[in-house]
Amino acid sequence: MLDYENLRLIWWGLLGILLIAFAILDGFDMGVAILLPFMGKTDMERRIFINTIAPVWESNQVWLILGAGAIFAAWPPLYAAAFSGLYIPLFIILCTLILRPVALKFRSKVENVLWRRIWDYGIFTGGFIPALIFGIAVGNALEGVPFHFDEDLRVTYTGTFWELFNPFSIGCGFIAVMMMTLQGATYLKFKTAQSFSYRFQPVIFACVIALLTGFTVMGLYTHSFVYGYKIISVIDSASFSNPLGKSVIKSLGVIVQNFYQYPWMLLGPTLVYLGGVLCLVTIKRPFLSFVGSSLLTTGIISTVGFSLYPFLLPSSSHPSHSLTIWDASSSQKTLWIMLLAVIIFMPIILGYVTWLFRVLHGKVTEEEIHANESSY
Repeated sequence: MLDYENLRLIWWGLLGILLIAFAILDGFDMGVAILLPFMGKTDMERRIFINTIAPVWESNQVWLILGAGAIFAAWPPLYAAAFSGLYIPLFIILCTLILRPVALKFRSKVENVLWRRIWDYGIFTGGFIPALIFGIAVGNALEGVPFHFDEDLRVTYTGTFWELFNPFSIGCGFIAVMMMTLQGATYLKFKTAQSFSYRFQPVIFACVIALLTGFTVMGLYTHSFVYGYKIISVIDSASFSNPLGKSVIKSLGVIVQNFYQYPWMLLGPTLVYLGGVLCLVTIKRPFLSFVGSSLLTTGIISTVGFSLYPFLLPSSSHPSHSLTIWDASSSQKTLWIMLLAVIIFMPIILGYVTWLFRVLHGKVTEEEIHANESSY
């Protein structure tokens, strides 16, 4: 059995991988949904958009389920604190994620322009709202969420719903929406015929410029105005998980210190700019442009994780009650058993996803939709 410290680090890395996989794969689903009502000029074009994601959106959401399951099993206090503080936003995400498949199914049931336009905006809602709220949640995680534990480790959230919406978190929400939109635009350019895929080039260009600009501005703002969290003393955390066994201070500039202390973490922001440049340089080569968009997405999520390390969810009201990878994990035995499950089942999931995309390779065309009665 691996030692406790390494198991915690491994599960921190696995959680990041699951979130990145969700942002890349379900990200293009959300991006297509965001673009659907505005970029599809005719009903047939919108049907083409929908049929690029219809066969894969269910498998793509597996990564969200795996991520939530990993948090629940590997970091129980994080699950409790996050779902206490973000209950309403997460419930809204759940409702909009449910709305998307309902809209996909119901849209094709009636051949009426108004009926289909209503469901088109239902699909849009199922892409835009989750992306926005996920970004806002990340912004709040970076700033810290007001919660604390009592002596029995029962969590209490002391904030309000409207406190989650502030300029910084809304800026993070904007970046998340642009990130998903870019994923959707590069995917649609890759999966649709050249006759109208060219129209995604201005969208890709605008999203990349907005993301690189927003990432830079938010990074400078974070360094100058956002309080970070720093552990100054800790009880022995190698043998047990106790969020109350440390002292933490808040200070400006701390949030970027990891990049000085661990230079390899600069890989995160490097991927953002590298992916953005690749996406623009290869804008006429759809697959490479999608790879660039995915690298950019990977870089943004990695940068957030590296900025927070070793924190998972800081507490703005009681900094010493903040949750870290060292004091919020499950037992060593639980982490070990779960790791064995990952070693067994993750290759199966990856194999299935690879097979699925291999079978569904090629572009979605109008002729294919007319020939396939099961198309949306």
